[in-house]
Amino acid sequence: MENTRQLVSSGSPLEPRIGFSRAVRKGPYVAVAGTAPIGEDGTAVAQGDVHAQTVRCLDIAEAALKEAGASLGDVVRTRIMLTDITRWKEAARAHGERFATIRPACTFMEVSRLLDERWLVEVEVDAVLG
Repeated sequence: MENTRQLVSSGSPLEPRIGFSRAVRKGPYVAVAGTAPIGEDGTAVAQGDVHAQTVRCLDIAEAALKEAGASLGDVVRTRIMLTDITRWKEAARAHGERFATIRPACTFMEVSRLLDERWLVEVEVDAVLG
């Protein structure tokens, strides 16, 4: 896998249209794209609930990591993008539930909006295997 590029798809119709993958693994590096709180039916989950939306984002990211041969234990950096930074503690609680012992570098930031106005949070994850 050293020089191989592995693309992981979530099945989103936006992937080919925009030209992105849910995750990309190149050697020991795995980058998971901005992950939104989208349910199995393709709609926003837990509208109005930052904690539940963050949990969903992390579930999707974790599944992408697994498909790329990584796990949460390999995560070295996370980025949490919120449409309302005053609600950071709700997202932080979800992050802490997954990463309390792993403790990756983490950044919380406010963005003016996300692609869907029902999304309150989006999460990016970077991992290194080995």
